[in-house]
Amino acid sequence: GVAMMLFGAPSAVRARLVASSAASTTKLSAKTGSSVASSRGSALGHASAFNGACGAARNKRTLALISSGLTLEAARRASLLRRYATVEPPVSKSSTPPATTPVTHPSFELVKTETVAEYGTTCHVYEHAKTKAQVLSVIAPQDENKVFGITFRTPPEDSTGLPHILEHSVLCGSRAYPTKEPFVELLKGSLQTFLNAFTYPDRTCYPVASQNAKDLENLARVYLDAVFHPRAIDDPMVLKQEGWHYEVVSSPESGDATEQSSLLELKGVVYNEMKGVYSSPDALMGRAAQQALFPDNAYAVDSGGDPEAIPKLTFEQFRKFHSDYYHPSNSRVFFYGDDDPLKRLNLVDEYLSEFSPNLADTAVARQPLTIATPQSLEVPFPSGDAQARMVSVNWLLVEDPLPPKDELGLAVLDHLLMGTPTSTLRKALTDAGLGESVIGGGLSDELVQPTFSVGLRGVKSKEDCEKVEEVVTETLAKLADAGFEADDVAASLNTIEFQLREFNTGSFPKGLSFMLGAMRNWIYDRDPVEALRFEDPLRELKAEDLNAYFKTMIKTLLLENTHRVSVFMVPDAELEEAGRKAEADRLQAIKEEMTEDDLTKVKADMDELRRLQSQPDAPEALATIPTLDVKADLEPKVRTIAREESSLSDRATLLTRTLPTAGILYADVAVDLTTLDIAEEVPLIPLFARMLTETGVADKYDAVRLQREIGAKTGGVSASILNTMKVEKDAIAQPEDVVYQLVVRAKATKDKVDDLFGILKDVLAAADFANAQQRVVEILKESKARYEAAFRTSGQAFAAARIGAGLTRSGYLAEVTSGVSHYEAVLKVLEEAQQDWPGLLSKLETLRSKLLSTSSVVVNLTGDDEALASADDAVKTFAAETFAPSTGAATSSSSWATDAPLERFASTQSEGFAVPTQVNYVAKGGRFYAPGTPPRGADGVVRRVLSLDYLWNQVRVMGGAYGGSCSINPISGNFAFSSYRDPNLEGTLAVYDKAVGYLRDLELDQSELDKAIIASIGDLDSPMTPDQKGFQSLRHFLDGTTDEIRQQWRDETLATSKADFANFADKLAAMDSKAVVFASKAALDAANANLPEDQQIAVTTLLT
Repeated sequence: GVAMMLFGAPSAVRARLVASSAASTTKLSAKTGSSVASSRGSALGHASAFNGACGAARNKRTLALISSGLTLEAARRASLLRRYATVEPPVSKSSTPPATTPVTHPSFELVKTETVAEYGTTCHVYEHAKTKAQVLSVIAPQDENKVFGITFRTPPEDSTGLPHILEHSVLCGSRAYPTKEPFVELLKGSLQTFLNAFTYPDRTCYPVASQNAKDLENLARVYLDAVFHPRAIDDPMVLKQEGWHYEVVSSPESGDATEQSSLLELKGVVYNEMKGVYSSPDALMGRAAQQALFPDNAYAVDSGGDPEAIPKLTFEQFRKFHSDYYHPSNSRVFFYGDDDPLKRLNLVDEYLSEFSPNLADTAVARQPLTIATPQSLEVPFPSGDAQARMVSVNWLLVEDPLPPKDELGLAVLDHLLMGTPTSTLRKALTDAGLGESVIGGGLSDELVQPTFSVGLRGVKSKEDCEKVEEVVTETLAKLADAGFEADDVAASLNTIEFQLREFNTGSFPKGLSFMLGAMRNWIYDRDPVEALRFEDPLRELKAEDLNAYFKTMIKTLLLENTHRVSVFMVPDAELEEAGRKAEADRLQAIKEEMTEDDLTKVKADMDELRRLQSQPDAPEALATIPTLDVKADLEPKVRTIAREESSLSDRATLLTRTLPTAGILYADVAVDLTTLDIAEEVPLIPLFARMLTETGVADKYDAVRLQREIGAKTGGVSASILNTMKVEKDAIAQPEDVVYQLVVRAKATKDKVDDLFGILKDVLAAADFANAQQRVVEILKESKARYEAAFRTSGQAFAAARIGAGLTRSGYLAEVTSGVSHYEAVLKVLEEAQQDWPGLLSKLETLRSKLLSTSSVVVNLTGDDEALASADDAVKTFAAETFAPSTGAATSSSSWATDAPLERFASTQSEGFAVPTQVNYVAKGGRFYAPGTPPRGADGVVRRVLSLDYLWNQVRVMGGAYGGSCSINPISGNFAFSSYRDPNLEGTLAVYDKAVGYLRDLELDQSELDKAIIASIGDLDSPMTPDQKGFQSLRHFLDGTTDEIRQQWRDETLATSKADFANFADKLAAMDSKAVVFASKAALDAANANLPEDQQIAVTTLLT
């Protein structure tokens, strides 16, 4: 996938050290996706299968982040790190204890050895004597989640997307592994905890991770062979598949591809992926800003590929680029973990030793600060809403690298300006009332020079866009003159320091965070280890007069820096259709210039490509892919975590567990929401959750002061919704058996635990709703803008939610709090907030009163012995003072007593939502299991094969979509297919309908079945941080998941047989299903013209 890393990318500090579990996602486009989002069977719950564009887990995350109004700080932190969930499997450690003394190897010269005391690791830097390849070998004795990665500098010369297409293509078979796609075979049969590749504007990375040493070696071997000896450089068909190719298709009028009226079309995986990217106004804005700020280096073109330029890429250019850039001399090789360091060097030397040095200059040129007068440019984007303008103000900050202290200082300044809703610059833009939501992401320093970008979405006029510029510069001028308040500086500095020390990468491998952090220096020939340290820079920064320091930084890097570009995004109602027509005219002109022999060649190539794509790999080729052994390498037993349960009061339960947390206490407060009116009050919960931490505390703190208190005394406080179903042993849950909780999460060091619980009490019981009208309007405008952006880029998430809305109460709640229905509710509540604030305020106060009087509160604590001991008194005081003793058991609202709300979405009529986009998001699904019937652990194995064999080949490889998968939820019994950035619509629906036949005809040998079982166990055993373990333990307590249920699921997974595939096919054939599609109006109308009457799609225009 392409890493859109410039605007909205994280700062160096966050990039190398932060990937919180609440925000572990990135702009790295995944290759495929599928997941099981449920508690049943997972080692500690949430079993996210593999890096995915279309899986249910990502769908849920996408909707949750949008509906809850994910803070800009979290979104910015999220912009680098995406992936996975769950828990570490029990694996044996390396028999060789990691040592700080470097190993020696005759093929390598030791450059240096340094200990990174901050994280208990030792870094050995080597140079391969023959090729001059560089190796960073990190010894991390406490981390079983091992990482390997290889990175090449790949600065592009044009916008054909050559680096991106090559990234895809090298994973399509190699010298030692001659299958069509070893990448997919690894997904099918490894215990990988991370497996992907991604293209930056100037480099291409190939990282893998696993907790099993043998598995990591297998993954690394396949990747090394792929990058150095790919089939793609000798087989033009790979470029045609992954990059672009022509196809001759029947015109709607003739129905005959051999007639003169036949049409020429462009297809290709990356071509369609980038059409999806270029459908996003945010992506278009980022591209324009990047190219304007960097007119003289590699960033002036698009490494991901411009759809108009991609067809200019030739096979000769493709081969030459690989020869020039994919050479050991241009590589950076990375290892991390507790495995044998000598084996690392032996492994990589096998591949490097056959090469001679190639010292070609691949350095990324620095961009001089040449803009003498700030510039502006207008960029049109497809939208019928004339008041949906966007504007961003963008700086290239420096020419030369900053010293570590100033890099860290810039990260703290970024937090001061943009890190919270009340940060000075962000608040000024919000308070100006000129737009709907702040955009831009602030500081980005992942590339050769750092940039700063900020702006607004939803601006009504050009004049208001110009006013946005004025707000930005005037706010900065005031800060350069007056500086920041001391409490503000202390809060931001504490926030950054907490993140650095906690090093909470969520489900993202810590080693990969190390790799990406080191790479931001290493790729530019700077010290990779220096990028991982923070103690010395932090000490130097604290010694500064920080107010004067930041004032100077604002003045020199921003106000006096004329290398600035403002980008104005202008809605154009005709642009989508004009683009479609221009492409058709361009292709028609190309076709008319073709001779009969040319057309015959196009058809022959198309037929040959189809033949190769549909031809299965030979058994002997598949046998080359290394894999594990089901009996020898898989742990049959689930891991458990002890949980202690006690009572805080007649209404509050306390859960505790002891885990190593380095003195940090993680606290969750879960409050039952089923006392609310399901139709009137539940849609307000996402707004309510944000108001808790963004409106201040009545008679105590305003919103600014509250954020300072949170920043100075905790590691963060947030509120979200937990929405799942009751888990039953051997049975699918009843549709109405919902677990619906508001969860407020917080963390702090053991010496600040009293402050933490004081803040939790304040936000739950005394958040200042009465004076929050302006902030509520701002929150709702932000939510509206985020939905409208997400509909264009994450349609599969909303489509899957819509399918589930009529099947279970949990699905209904997801739709009305995070789906299309919630977007519609946001529009209505926004009008109410502006025109009838007293009425809305009364509803919110009533909602709070109900929650504080609920009969069910759970306080969940995770920490080491000292952290838990520090909370003994504070948690009791918190519970007693926040949740008064019960005066009578509160009961669920009468609106929860029937399934009436589900009738709103019960129709099996397929739905289509029209949005401005060049690609489609196609989902189809329904109830796979009836309530009360037993699910099977084998279903996860079958789903994997269906996703990674049938759907991968039919939807992605042959169909050209960027992703295609299916998911099954073993708690609700729901099943769904989905596709991502898909050029097809009715064709993809037809593929879904033929899945039953595929499963019935499938001839699966034992080795392929074993691979699927191995990968499915890997899904259940992904690693988790202590806070994630604590939260999943809370979820198990609430939904009823037991170790017995988890063990049964694991046993059934391990016992999967070929008969389970036939059983799955029978259930799939019997499932009543509906389709939900996000696409352009033209694509939906064209599909309806071809679909039979009983499959027509009811079209709703969501955005114009």
